[in-house]
Amino acid sequence: MDLLLIALAPVFIILIYIYIRDKYEKEPIGLLVKALVLGGLTVIPIFFAEKALDAKGVHLTGYSSVAYTAFVVAAFTEEIFKFIALYLLIWNNKEFNEKFDGIVYAVFISLGFAAVENVMYVFQYGHATGITRALTAVPGHALFGVAMGYYFGLAKLSPKNKPVNFLLALTVPIALHGLYDFILMTQHPYLVVAFIPFLYFLWKSGFKKMKELSDNSRFR
Repeated sequence: MDLLLIALAPVFIILIYIYIRDKYEKEPIGLLVKALVLGGLTVIPIFFAEKALDAKGVHLTGYSSVAYTAFVVAAFTEEIFKFIALYLLIWNNKEFNEKFDGIVYAVFISLGFAAVENVMYVFQYGHATGITRALTAVPGHALFGVAMGYYFGLAKLSPKNKPVNFLLALTVPIALHGLYDFILMTQHPYLVVAFIPFLYFLWKSGFKKMKELSDNSRFR
C-alpha cells in the first residue's frame, strides 16, 4: 500500500493542480476520467511499439544508441500515442472550447500513462525510485503534456498557424521528452549537471504556457 501511495500521490497532486488552474469553465469530471483511463491504456500499444523499435536499433552503439533509445523508442513512441489519444478524445468534442482545455486533457492523458508506468517502476525498484520519480519523471510527463496541450489548443482554437501548431503539438513534446531521457541515459557528467537547469526550463516554460492560455481563456 505504501508503494502504491508513493507511485500515485504525485500524479493526483498534479491532476488536482491542473484542474484548479482551469478557472473559467471546468471540464466534465467524466471526460477527465476518460482522459486519465485512455492515457493509462496507451501503455499497451506503447509496450509493443517500443519492443519492436528497440529490436531495430540493436546494431547501434555509443551515443547513437542512446539517442535512438531516448528520442525514437521512448519519446516518439510515448508522445505519439498520447497525441493520438488526445486527438480522438477531444478534437471534435464540444467541451473543447477553450485553448487551456488542450492543456487540461493533454496532462490528464499524460499522467494516465505516467501513473501506470510509475506503479510498475516503484513496485520493481522500491521507495527510493518512487521518491526520485515523484520529483522528476512524473512532473516531466505532466510538462510534456503541457507543451502538447498548449499547441493543441492553439491548433484548434487560434486563427493563426493552425497546421504549424498541430505539428508542434507532437514534435515539441517529443523533443523535450527525448532530451530529458538522453541526458539521463548517457550518464555523462556534464550532461547530468545540465539536467537541473533543463528541469528548471521545463517548469518555467510550462508555467508560462499555462498562464498564457489561462489568461487568454478569461478574455475569449
